[in-house]
Amino acid sequence: MQVAYYPGNVARGAMMEVEDCIQPLCKTLGINLIELPKATSDGGNIIRQASPRLQHALAARNLALAEEKGLDIMTSCATSHSIHCDTATTMAADPLLASQLNNLIVRSSNIEYMGESKSRHLLHLLIEEIGLDKIKDAVLNPLGMDIAAYYGPYMQRDGFCSEDDAFNPSYLENLIIALGGTPVEYDSKCQSVGSPSLLTNEKTAMKMTAAVLSDAKQSGAELMVSACTISHANLDSYQVRAGKVTGKDTTMPVIHLAELVAFALGHFPDRLAQLRTRVKIIGG
Repeated sequence: MQVAYYPGNVARGAMMEVEDCIQPLCKTLGINLIELPKATSDGGNIIRQASPRLQHALAARNLALAEEKGLDIMTSCATSHSIHCDTATTMAADPLLASQLNNLIVRSSNIEYMGESKSRHLLHLLIEEIGLDKIKDAVLNPLGMDIAAYYGPYMQRDGFCSEDDAFNPSYLENLIIALGGTPVEYDSKCQSVGSPSLLTNEKTAMKMTAAVLSDAKQSGAELMVSACTISHANLDSYQVRAGKVTGKDTTMPVIHLAELVAFALGHFPDRLAQLRTRVKIIGG
């Protein structure tokens, strides 16, 4: 199958490990990623705070680029996925706004978004298009760890989470099982970690981040897997800071969904070995 690949705002900057992993895992599973070289940032819900219309225009332009190729967009970032879904839904419901946004896009890029291309998250595509049986058959390195699934709030909106349950999702847990891991149930798997406010209200964002990490750890998780590249930065890079701000135990290895799948399918075995070591050291 073919999809237009949208890496999101950070995968090719701050999180090259995601970019490294998504290409080989998709090749293994028969997913052909078509580049969108003229795609831009979707605004990351940062631009939205000042200009919702500008963020919609950025997302609509990306969707229009995919539509030109007759493809849906696929991203591994829950935030980017929700932004594109929100724009598609908003434009479908408001023809006047859609016309105004397309006028902006035509003037800048000579293209329009007609509503045919949709956003797909990597997780939804793996479950619904590839299938758990095919993924399980492709596993070379069963994970063998207790893993907390982190969805975040952005793609858990009705209509944005595909066929998964918006309020009690299970796609990521089912994928963990197929990859040879054991999913850990905890209450905060859809809770925000405050990513859009990290630069303006760091203390609150750190409290939100610590709440998710400590909840998962207290529930028995050895490892957390995130479905969002933007939220991942809080959970991984800022977990020490979050622990210092709150006094909670936030020490836990955190990897992205693309890494988890790639490792289980036999790619980057040295990184998987390093991850297993981290789990043992931190868990001990």
